Amino acid sequence: MNALLITALDLASRAVPVLPLRAGKLPFGNCATCRDNACGGRPNMKSAGPCGCPAPCHAWAAATTDPAVVASPVWGTAWERAGAVAYCPGGAGVTVVDLDTAAAVAWARRSLPATRTVPTTRGEHWIYRGTMPSANAVRPSIDIKSTMSYARWLGPGTGTMTTLPDAVRDLTVKEPSPVRPVTVPVPTGNGSCPHRTPAYLDRGITMAEQRITEATGGVHATVYRTFLAVLSTHARCGCLTGSHTERLFAAAQAKGESPRHCANAWANARTALGM
Repeated sequence: MNALLITALDLASRAVPVLPLRAGKLPFGNCATCRDNACGGRPNMKSAGPCGCPAPCHAWAAATTDPAVVASPVWGTAWERAGAVAYCPGGAGVTVVDLDTAAAVAWARRSLPATRTVPTTRGEHWIYRGTMPSANAVRPSIDIKSTMSYARWLGPGTGTMTTLPDAVRDLTVKEPSPVRPVTVPVPTGNGSCPHRTPAYLDRGITMAEQRITEATGGVHATVYRTFLAVLSTHARCGCLTGSHTERLFAAAQAKGESPRHCANAWANARTALGM
């Protein structure tokens, strides 16, 4: 039996979705029936989907744990021409930080929690337990491979696999575009509060919480803009307290923001307002 097929069947038996890679570490291209997505594609990380093509011609979406598929005649033909075994990290419940140079490895050792590592031809794969969206070039020579992606199988690696940390998730988060500093009038009148009643401030915080909670996309940018609006309206008179900030941070964290993201967004908003 083909050595790559033996490896693939072993991985599939351990719930790791596999697929063959042709020479050059690339997936097999679409067959004539599936070319240009005419078949409807395969939308998930395993082999189920609208396309019934038996060939491994849908890249990461063709990855499967079904041994009958892996050892089928049409896949067997692919294994005979394959150059490597690949797997879908997200389908296996893990995330691979692909470090492609010695400099990238050195950065990871300084910056990321230790976890299981696998040597590659030019660097290392660091494997964490947990999934996230994949992204390329999050730093020089560093890619994130998890959902909707594939990675070469280069062995089980060494070390204890740890839980996916915020430090890795943060690599894919882009800071909102810089905003032009806003000039906010300083209250006059012996420092008296310009708000009509305490209920005015509470209503403003409630509306800000609601805006964050109802965000359906671009949560990070929404949080930043909301913090900016709250600070520009309520921070100059001194009536904004720690309890109000905690409410806003709690709303942001409920949408998936980390405490560090909240603190950074708050600090950036204060800087933009010249505070």
